[in-house]
Amino acid sequence: MVHTLLYTDQTRCYDESGIEIPCAGSGQDAEFKKDHRIPAERFHAMTDVVLDPLTGLTWCRNANPAEFPLDWQAAHDFINEMNGVRAFGRSGWRLPSRSELFTLISHEIFNPALPKDHPFENVFPGYYWTCTSCYRLPDQAWYIHLGGGRIYRGMKHGSYMVWPVISPGGELSSVEDPWSLDVDRQGILDRRTGLTWGQPSDAARRPVSWQEALDRVKAMNRKAAGRYTDWRLPNIRELESLVDINSHSPAMSPNHPFTRVADGYWSSTTSVYEPSYAWVLYTLDGAIGVGYKAKPDFFAWGVRRR
Repeated sequence: MVHTLLYTDQTRCYDESGIEIPCAGSGQDAEFKKDHRIPAERFHAMTDVVLDPLTGLTWCRNANPAEFPLDWQAAHDFINEMNGVRAFGRSGWRLPSRSELFTLISHEIFNPALPKDHPFENVFPGYYWTCTSCYRLPDQAWYIHLGGGRIYRGMKHGSYMVWPVISPGGELSSVEDPWSLDVDRQGILDRRTGLTWGQPSDAARRPVSWQEALDRVKAMNRKAAGRYTDWRLPNIRELESLVDINSHSPAMSPNHPFTRVADGYWSSTTSVYEPSYAWVLYTLDGAIGVGYKAKPDFFAWGVRRR
């Protein structure tokens, strides 16, 4: 099973105008601890392939083996040809799933948005196909922008880059009914991730700016009267963990227990591509984009770890 990354590598904090500020007390992504399971030297590079022990995935070291953008079907055909000749001495190559390609994305570095000191070559800082179709619009498939990390969908007849992968055990596994009310009824526990979510309406009943979203979630702690005062705005990986790509409107498990799910939610993660913007989850299909921090366009949603 692919490791579910719930932390980003973001290390700096920024205000609404994009100016770097101290992280202490900000409520932003970089203020909180990171995942100790991510090693300083994450990748094992070989001559033609790179193993990521964190996820078990093996990637082409050359991130652009097709050399030119291909439409979705041509991308599959190209990889089938790779398997036919056992490219790089291996078979089992395929397009990565949306979840798999997202595990490579850095939220601290851009152009390309890959972790520091990555060993990959010929990375194009543009759009890369995934094998994941859009559930609501099956003539479209998900792609990820390797320049900044945006996840969106495009028509399958469009042309994007191809980065083949091999996995030992398939894509991310899912749990049929992962949701469970926490024992104290102070939130809703997702047993897959260990994250406890407030009801979406707890922090804000209207769209707010990014700083207002951070402040609204901080206010949840003041109202908690000494119980569970560790609510915060989720980072973008935590928000993305809610996405069920086999659902839409919202793109969450059909058994989810949330009430009044809004169209979009702020994360605590700044877009380093343009620091006056922050990452946002769009719930219709599960797209990951950005919002201008100063505009009250999205909602706040509190989360805490067990």
